Amino acid sequence: MHEEISLEKIKEKIKEKFLGKIKQTPPVKSRVKRVEREREIISFEILEQSENKKDFLFKTEVQGGTYIRKLIDDLGKELNVGAHMLELRRIRAGIFEENSIVNLYDFEKAVDEYENGNEENLRKIIIPAEILSEVYLVVEIKSENLKKIFTGKPIHKEDLKKTQKENIGKIISIFCGDKFIGMYKVINSGEIFAKAEFVMQEIK
Repeated sequence: MHEEISLEKIKEKIKEKFLGKIKQTPPVKSRVKRVEREREIISFEILEQSENKKDFLFKTEVQGGTYIRKLIDDLGKELNVGAHMLELRRIRAGIFEENSIVNLYDFEKAVDEYENGNEENLRKIIIPAEILSEVYLVVEIKSENLKKIFTGKPIHKEDLKKTQKENIGKIISIFCGDKFIGMYKVINSGEIFAKAEFVMQEIK
């Protein structure tokens, strides 16, 4: 905070304005269009206040696409004292947690080993696409039309292993047995069940 302020005032303002659905405009230095958009702040907790009463350690869980620096800037403006963020540490992104992060040195070393015929360490680092099944609904298809599906054919109802009644617009992951095929959007139009967002082409 740019001026001394009590912890109670900050907590009160967070509870009042910075929890749940909020409106946020991306900062000037951003790669997206600067238009106001809705984002969700799931939690916003002040963990510690420094002796100078201006520096605070906080922890927040937010919807993807939320700008944390802008969140702090907006909080400072609401408190009429101004604020900026000194440091950001991301401890989780979706299903990926901090303890699964691999540093660049270890990755480069694993790639070098792979190029010299040892793929063991690289296999430990690379996360298979099948992990998507932990985030998106898995829909299984038959193997008969795989060749056409890999080249862009939509998923027809006849391709499904069993009848699915999913909402139009829902994003799903398509598998054939234990093999990941791609991500699809449900359209339920005539005989077409879903169209590809992307397909994982086989390596030849």
